[in-house]
Amino acid sequence: MTTLESTDLLSHSDENLPVWRSQLNAAPQSRAHVLSERIRKQESVLTDRLVKVYGQNSRVQALVQDLIQAAVQASLARSEDLWQLDLHRQAHPDWHQQGAVGYTAYVDQFAGNLQGITQKIEYLKSLGVTYLHLLPFFKAAAGPNDGGFAVAHFEEVAPTLGTQEDLLQLTQALRKAGISLCSDFVLNHVAQDHDWALKAKAGDTRYQNYFCLAKTPEEVAAWEKTLPQIFPDTAPGNFTFQRELNAWVWTTFYPYQWDLNYANPKVFLDVVSAMMRVANMGIEAFRLDSTGFLWKRLGTNSQNQPEVHCLLQALRALMEIACPGVLLKAEAIMPTQQLPPYFGLGESSGLECHLAYHSSLMAASWVALAEQDASILRSVMAQTPKVPEGCSWLSYVRCHDDIGWNVLKPDLEALGDTKHERLIEASQFFAGVSPNSYAQGAAFQTTHTRAVHGTNGMAAALTGLYSAHTTEDIDRAVDRLLLLQGLSFFMGGLPLLYMGDELGLANTTQEELVARKGPDGRELHRPYWNEDKANSRHVKGSIESRIFSKIQQMAQLRKTQAAFKGDADVTLLSNAHPQVLGLQRNHDLIGLFNFSNTTIDLKFSESASSVRLSAYQFKWLNIANDVAPTVLID
Repeated sequence: MTTLESTDLLSHSDENLPVWRSQLNAAPQSRAHVLSERIRKQESVLTDRLVKVYGQNSRVQALVQDLIQAAVQASLARSEDLWQLDLHRQAHPDWHQQGAVGYTAYVDQFAGNLQGITQKIEYLKSLGVTYLHLLPFFKAAAGPNDGGFAVAHFEEVAPTLGTQEDLLQLTQALRKAGISLCSDFVLNHVAQDHDWALKAKAGDTRYQNYFCLAKTPEEVAAWEKTLPQIFPDTAPGNFTFQRELNAWVWTTFYPYQWDLNYANPKVFLDVVSAMMRVANMGIEAFRLDSTGFLWKRLGTNSQNQPEVHCLLQALRALMEIACPGVLLKAEAIMPTQQLPPYFGLGESSGLECHLAYHSSLMAASWVALAEQDASILRSVMAQTPKVPEGCSWLSYVRCHDDIGWNVLKPDLEALGDTKHERLIEASQFFAGVSPNSYAQGAAFQTTHTRAVHGTNGMAAALTGLYSAHTTEDIDRAVDRLLLLQGLSFFMGGLPLLYMGDELGLANTTQEELVARKGPDGRELHRPYWNEDKANSRHVKGSIESRIFSKIQQMAQLRKTQAAFKGDADVTLLSNAHPQVLGLQRNHDLIGLFNFSNTTIDLKFSESASSVRLSAYQFKWLNIANDVAPTVLID
């Protein structure tokens, strides 16, 4: 298989000095000096990591020089405001840890197009947003494209969403408003109609080696023995036969997404060069999609291999040269205990990603809600590792993907649930099939009644807002939704809101689902923006106002309370009530979260007075005065 071959290496002449040295000589002295210092710090790291991946040879040295050249070229092309932004953020590396609040949305569903996003900036500012993650907005495959993740062009804006000029105007407007734009950058695969794939199908052997190919059914079978299936119902298997190639292309996710062959260093060079050019469009953060799948190894699940981290650390070194003000976020949805390598901890220790999703916290909070018991959350918190300086957890309640319960398997096994019965019950509860369930969600990717399927649905639908029949039911549903958001905002270095959750937006309607004609059940929680609900946030006492104003209040507290500055340790507090999760952030902030439908009185210290938590209530307390703590939010 071409995956394990490195024959298609770069050539480089030793007769001349690297081109980047000439570029620096011709550059303004101020920039040349800064870039020379960045290269001095990063070149040895870059070389070390790539040698670990590709071996010690002259061609790898040539690769390093070509990568540095690409980084220098990208950095010299940065606009003056982006150059100054880099300098400021290098001097203040904790810039993203100052009470940040994130928001994520699809461009078309939130605002129609990129110009529409510009019109939404004042709304985002009013909510307290400082970080906006727009899901894929670059050109995607014609036809099915996995919500834009089947990338047909890394650098060309999707024509239906706008133009390059629209993107530049948006990033400038966001920067002026103090909001950093995050873009997805898909590392593992491209669309079957990407130029590289088209050239490969046309017979270009150079580009055929950009992809992971198997030549025989026996070779496919050998790999499949140890590979999991990501979408067993809608896209079973990991390989797709391509008649033009007379070979099977590795397609981890969908048949129209071809896995890239990172054993070919030209792939790494071309992908990272494209990323640096995209950063020059004003992108201030990248969500590195499908990071864990970059390296294939026979006899393994081909996920999270050591080479993955070497490649990511090499990528980080290049970004530190070209655009050090840009954040890298790992899209590595796995048990929390396995995530530290994505921050750069482990055997190949070094700078890697600034942010990683705390998916275990997200899934555990939903389990706690279904069980009215916080034990699984306490287990997750007890095993949440400390992150390196400058890194943060990204916490969230919902996102564009399903709730994947399997990240909690190690935690449940540690608690004695080796058959994962609690996950089965939680997934059934939120699919709305359990007795007395208030949730209006749906199972994802399995029809087996005793399997741990994923769960689809908007947060408000899963917390019972749209199955409520009485005022009391509505109040409980709103309280559940705010309880989960209260935990996310308290815990995270960066809490991330999913579009519409701040208003209690409902699931996609059945009529709209039929119109989309897509087999992907995740469309259930990908509704369009509802302007009427947004306007209702101004109506005092409305559901929308209650949710929106509480989130506004939490966002403001994150900016004003010292405990949210930097990436403070969050520690677990003991208490006598299994329904309550108690957390302490720094020395003076406590969060109490009641996951049950009963009122609970508790004391978090012997000297403090009792605190009453109503059903599904949370409180943030400033305990500078231990005897009489100040309630910041409840």
